[in-house]
Amino acid sequence: MSGMGDGYVGTAQDAARIRRLEKQRESERRKIQELKNKTASTQDQPGLLQFGSGASEIIETAFKKETVGLVTREQYVEKRVNIRSKFEEEEREKLQKLQQEEEELQAQKRQKRKVKGNPRLSFSEDINNGIEEDGENENEEPKRLALGKLGKDPTVETSFLPDSEREAEEQAERERLQKQWHSEQEQIRNEPLEITYSYWDGAGHRRVVRVRKGDKIGEFLRAVQQQLAPEFREIRTTSVENLLYVKEDLIIPHQHSFYELIVNKARGKSGPLFHFDVHEDVRTIADATIEKDESHAGKVVERHWYEKNKHIFPASRWEIYDPTKKRERYTIHGD
Repeated sequence: MSGMGDGYVGTAQDAARIRRLEKQRESERRKIQELKNKTASTQDQPGLLQFGSGASEIIETAFKKETVGLVTREQYVEKRVNIRSKFEEEEREKLQKLQQEEEELQAQKRQKRKVKGNPRLSFSEDINNGIEEDGENENEEPKRLALGKLGKDPTVETSFLPDSEREAEEQAERERLQKQWHSEQEQIRNEPLEITYSYWDGAGHRRVVRVRKGDKIGEFLRAVQQQLAPEFREIRTTSVENLLYVKEDLIIPHQHSFYELIVNKARGKSGPLFHFDVHEDVRTIADATIEKDESHAGKVVERHWYEKNKHIFPASRWEIYDPTKKRERYTIHGD
């Protein structure tokens, strides 16, 4: 530090870094001097450990030095046991010291890798080091690094970032809602539905039959055939495929279900396809801006009768139901 007085004068950060390095060098010099003093004192006194000698040779040499002159048998055995115990103790101390040095070296390597693997910006650490006293303990340096660790800012919006836990929760919630929706729709399909219809052979024969909302038109016509068969001979001799269901001047194909018509709020030419009772618009004041709320009984006709009379009203207005065709208003005459 004294040699830096006439040279470059840096900032407070540079001065703090130089003082820290000088303290580390001084500590290393003290350790080296202590090791030298310890080695010199060991060489002055005859010890058990000698480089290049085996364990048995070291023990024998020490035993000879200790048993100069006449000794009794008990003294001979006692000295030999003591020398062997002293040698084993020194070996254990040496092994423990080597293990401790190895652990310290590994800890220093891990600390260096941790510092290198977690780079961060810090503009206040060196300034704080320059302001602190020179006699501060070096163990506080890792503590300052730990306190200066960068973390998440709770005020920052992060909902747009990928989050595996949040995505898993959202997927589980979607699956739960999907199962709930399917369960509710299945309950709707199993609900009973009362349908008012009219068997049409040129004249109307009104009847009522009960089915489920999930039933298809073909299943409904089978129930109608069973209901009408005792009264009408032509119904007994025909098949379900030869029966037609006409609702609001539209022929509904057999593969469609009442559930589809209800859920999609299907519209016919002269009224809604999702009402299966019979009711009329009973408003006392006519308003052209409000659509009439009327529902007519659907007609069940035999295909042979339709082919024979489709050029005559009302069969001339009938057409096949197309779910993709949008109807803006209801009509009861013309096309």
